[in-house]
Amino acid sequence: MSIITKTGDDGTTGLMYNRRVSKCHPRVEAYGAVDELNAALGLARATAEDDVVTENLLMIQKDLVILMGELATMPADLQRYVKEGFRVVEPDMTAKLEKLAKELEAQNISFDGWATPGANQTSAALDIARTICRRGERRAWALEQSGELKNLELIKYLNRASDLLWLLARWIETKALC
Repeated sequence: MSIITKTGDDGTTGLMYNRRVSKCHPRVEAYGAVDELNAALGLARATAEDDVVTENLLMIQKDLVILMGELATMPADLQRYVKEGFRVVEPDMTAKLEKLAKELEAQNISFDGWATPGANQTSAALDIARTICRRGERRAWALEQSGELKNLELIKYLNRASDLLWLLARWIETKALC
């Protein structure tokens, strides 16, 4: 099977269960932003030298696949999606991020006021990922406000992920100063 299907040439794209929507549908905007986040995290992970960073970014990337699958499923199909063995975002996923954030905060990360991205390649990549994550969160809120998203844990996850990415960037910068 080729990656080239030509089915999107009419301005639509496929969701789970053969649903088709406009390529500018809010659902596509939401999972598209999360897809961009996943790619940005891949770049950050590729530049990172610390195992703590690379392992946790990979964990987040794996979680984002779950999140994108949920976003690519219409609310009417979610029950079927779960019944077929696919996961949705659950509180334990968000709790992992909160735990890591608390561990990082306990290390007395140094920063003074607003952080200016670009201290080093990895922290800059994490700051780009953080801003993409915030966009994904805004797109998910737009879905929720239109009644198209029922699982608020998905939005909480993105909120915690962006906080964690900010902390990881500052942690890397602090380590570079030592």
